[in-house]
Amino acid sequence: MAKQSETIGPEHGAFIEKQPVFFVGTAAADGRVNVSPKGMDSLRVLGPNQVAWLNVTGSGNETAAHLLKLPRMTLMFCAFEGAPLILRLYGLARMVQPTDSEWSELSSLFPPLPGSRQIYLLDVDLVQTSCGMAVPLMDFQEGRENLNEVHRKLSDGQLDDYRQRKNTQSIDGFPTGLPETMKPQPS
Repeated sequence: MAKQSETIGPEHGAFIEKQPVFFVGTAAADGRVNVSPKGMDSLRVLGPNQVAWLNVTGSGNETAAHLLKLPRMTLMFCAFEGAPLILRLYGLARMVQPTDSEWSELSSLFPPLPGSRQIYLLDVDLVQTSCGMAVPLMDFQEGRENLNEVHRKLSDGQLDDYRQRKNTQSIDGFPTGLPETMKPQPS
């Protein structure tokens, strides 16, 4: 049975920290709904009503485009080991990019990940847990390093070029707000 709360309680935070993967869902008023799996050491609970997650360069940039149109976001975590549980965080989110003044402080919360592109701040207004009894049990083996390895081989200019070709529009043609270069602002 689903339980709802207005805040991320200590038990929620502990569950979130143990999950090696989470899913982010966003959508504009029209166009496609996007659900993306996320991993790496890329999520932090900042308080009872806020989380931050570090996003790295990928083949698309749907989340950014959707948030510029409609800032709704849902994060979902599933227990693939141990007791069954699904936890969802609902709220409004905003994007912080390396060219923004907040980047330096927020990025210091995460290990340096090559290809870092955005940090999303989600202001949580609802936490919902449900049973998760239909989620399969699976053993976590290890995180993948493939994306980090690809990013380490590219210069800043090559990454900027890739982002301009692949990350400036959503699959529905919505702009993502990506700057031409991702050089951080001086502190």
